[in-house]
Amino acid sequence: MTISDGTWTALRALAYEAMERAYVPYSDFPVGAAALVDDGRTVSGCNVENAGYGVTLCAECGLVSDLVRGGGGRLVAFTCVGRRGQLLVPCGRCRQLLWEHGGPDLLVEMPGGVRPMSDVLPDAFGPEYLTREATA
Repeated sequence: MTISDGTWTALRALAYEAMERAYVPYSDFPVGAAALVDDGRTVSGCNVENAGYGVTLCAECGLVSDLVRGGGGRLVAFTCVGRRGQLLVPCGRCRQLLWEHGGPDLLVEMPGGVRPMSDVLPDAFGPEYLTREATA
């Protein structure tokens, strides 16, 4: 799938809008994420910190919650930005979330260019492994 420059621009703008609503009283590092869904919808999320840092929610967590709340579907294009609009890369936990809800063909806008999720998270663990192990 090819994503137009205009779509990437709109996704970055939506991610920036989400970032402006982030709750970051501890790190002061707001993050916003946005994605295009296979049915044409867009979803977004922002990070939400907690005094117990281990339970802080990344922007991608909010995005996936928005996806599921809106009826599900598959993510096809994803971007994530910081305070100055700079592109950010998803952390390991978030790469796993993106893999599960977008799969290997999800296009991820990275500082070095757009890459498929299969490059961002090579040899990923997915639901198929759970099924394979349960039936083995």
